[in-house]
This record gives sequence, structure tokens and C-alpha cells, in this order.
Amino acid sequence: MECTDRQPFDIVRDILKVIEELNTLKDVDSILDKVLGEARAMTHCDAGSIFLVEGENLRFWYVHNDTLFTGTNASKHLYTDFTVPINEQSIVGYAAMAGTTIDIPDAYKLSGNEPYSFNKSFDEETGYRTGSMLTIPLRTFSGKIVGVMQLINAHDTCGRVHPFTADDIQYAPLFANSASVTIERGMMTREIMLRMMKMAEMRDPNETGAHVQRVGAYTAEIYQQWAHRRGLDEFVIKRKKDTLRLAAMLHDVGKVGISDVILKKPGRFEPHEAAIMKWHSVYGAALFANTTSELDQLCKEIALGHHERWDGKGYPGRLPEDLGQVRELCVEEIAGEDIPLAARITALADVYDALISSRVYKAAWPEDKVLEEILRCRGTQFDPEVVDAFMDIQDVIRAIRHKYQG
Repeated sequence: MECTDRQPFDIVRDILKVIEELNTLKDVDSILDKVLGEARAMTHCDAGSIFLVEGENLRFWYVHNDTLFTGTNASKHLYTDFTVPINEQSIVGYAAMAGTTIDIPDAYKLSGNEPYSFNKSFDEETGYRTGSMLTIPLRTFSGKIVGVMQLINAHDTCGRVHPFTADDIQYAPLFANSASVTIERGMMTREIMLRMMKMAEMRDPNETGAHVQRVGAYTAEIYQQWAHRRGLDEFVIKRKKDTLRLAAMLHDVGKVGISDVILKKPGRFEPHEAAIMKWHSVYGAALFANTTSELDQLCKEIALGHHERWDGKGYPGRLPEDLGQVRELCVEEIAGEDIPLAARITALADVYDALISSRVYKAAWPEDKVLEEILRCRGTQFDPEVVDAFMDIQDVIRAIRHKYQG
């Protein structure tokens, strides 16, 4: 979506087309990736970031930088975690406070009379040179500001940094405001998921919001690396990643059907208690038995299969389609690629998080010991290709763990 040498009608038409595409996405991270990518294409800029409103602050949420962030571990930068007060001290804080777009031709040539100031720390740490900046409040049609988008270093056709054009300044905010409603919807979807898991957390002290956010993020990033290794189309990868993150967050939702006597037991289960706990996989899948969407189908596959093993020794095994008729688990084993990919990936993400986190019955394992265990179980408990993808992105995995602590 580009503005250069095009008529206003064509630009607005293309903006509406992108908004229509955005409405097919569900998870807030996928929505932000699309919004930032389209805004950068429109303005021909090298980098950008999006902050979302969180109380009296802006939380850093998404980033692109073609100069700095490339290769396997580019995703780790998406999990950088910091907040900026909504006030006049920073450029993004001022844009949110004042509700106005800020166009800066060169960040290093501010007069000093502006109410805000440019923070050079990122440039000093990375060697990047921030030039032109366009900072846009993300305002819904009702006037609510849900965040701020900052676009950096507009380029000419020769790749030289120059100020944002008049068309950029006119149409980028129009696109941002139109996209804000979709962003708000994505935030609400994520919040609904977390509230569903809050129900499980009230019953199972191990099932925390931080745990499900980590498992969802691990699963999405492992899938992306697995898909890249297989050479899948980037569009297909992004669409699958969008729903996979949300579905993986609900992997243990079936625990709401397990007795408190078992869920809240402070320590390891007796054999008969462990047998009862295994039914949470069936209960979770039953919630999504009447699938009406790809998200429902992934939720069902993950809930049912995230305790299956590559060698067939997991549970609950192959079950009838009508889960209401299930009377016994593990009558028939399911193994290898017969286990849905989403479940195979979530299985690794869930075990990794369980090992590296403290529980009421154990201390957190050291990272080197956890990775050694994952590799030991490659080809038995876990899909070998999934393990290889996981090992490729350890910088990303650590960044996720750091962001969603607790």
C-alpha cells in the first residue's frame, strides 16, 4: 500500500481493503504486525514500533526494523518489555497525551523548544541512526486512544533517509485511526482468553496468566521457525501463527472439570489421582466439540493432544469423534505425525515451561538441564523437527520468558 503519485480515491480504497484484511485476524500481535507493515509500506520507512495504552502508561508492544532485526532471532525484539509514561517527556507519551500526530524531519535537529525530547539511548546502544519520525496516536472512531504508532526513517527511491511527505502525514494517520478499532478488538480477544484462564487459575494455582501467555508465545514462535525450515509461504505462516497463539493459551482449560481435591493438592499426585487428571484433555476438547472456526479446531486439537507423545506413549490416545461417549482413555495409541502439529508443538512448549518454572512440588530447573532433557526426549516424547526448531530460537524463548514473568 503506497501513497506516491496516486489519487486520494485509490489510497483510501486501498486503506479500506487492508482494514478488511485486518478484520480476519484475531490475535493482537498478528494485527499489530499487519498494521505496522502496511503503514511502513505506505510511507516507505525503515522501522517502526507500536505502543499500547496500559493505565497511565504506554507499553512497548511491537517493532520492525529492517536495518537491525533480521535472521532467525529477529522475533526476540518483539518481546522487549518496557513502559513509557503518558506525559510530555517523551515523543510517544506526548502524542498520546495531546492526541496529535508529531512529524519530526530529523530527530537530532530538534530546536529544544519542544515540550518533548528525543531519547538517544537506543541509537547509542545499537549504532542505529534515527532521522525522520512520524508519531501517530491510535484513536478509535469513538475518540479513545488505544496506543501510539511511531514510524522511523522514511526512504527515497535510492534508500536515503528523508522527511515524511505531505501525503504520508495525511494518509498514515487516516490508516492508523481506521486500524485502531481492529487493534482494540485484538486486545479484547487476548483479555477474554486471559479471563477464561483466570477461571482455571482460581482452581489450579499452577495455571497462571503468565504461564499461558508464555506457552502461547512459545508455541507461536516454534511454529514459525518450524514453518520457515520447511519453506512454507510467509502469508500461510502468519495466518496460522495468529490463531495458534490463542489456541495454545487454552491448552489446559479442561482443568475446570477436575475436582478441587486433586487440582489443589500441594504435592505430587497418587496414581489414581494422576489418572483422573488425565481427563482434563478430554474435557478441554469437549468445550470445542462443535467447531465453527479454525480457532475452535486448533483449540480442540491442542486441548486433546498436548499430552500425546511422539512414540505413542502419551494420552488420551485415539478417541471417538463424539467425546461425550468416551469412557476410557488410551484404548488405542496415537503417535508421530498422526498427532496434530499444533498439539505436538504445544506439548514441547508446555513441558519446557513446566520444567524451567518453579512449582509447589519442585524448584525450577536450570536452563542447561532443561535443554538437555528436551534433547534427550527428541524422537521419543517430542517430534524431532519441533525440537530442532525450538533449539534454533533460544534467544526468542528467553525473551518470552523474561517478558511474561510471574
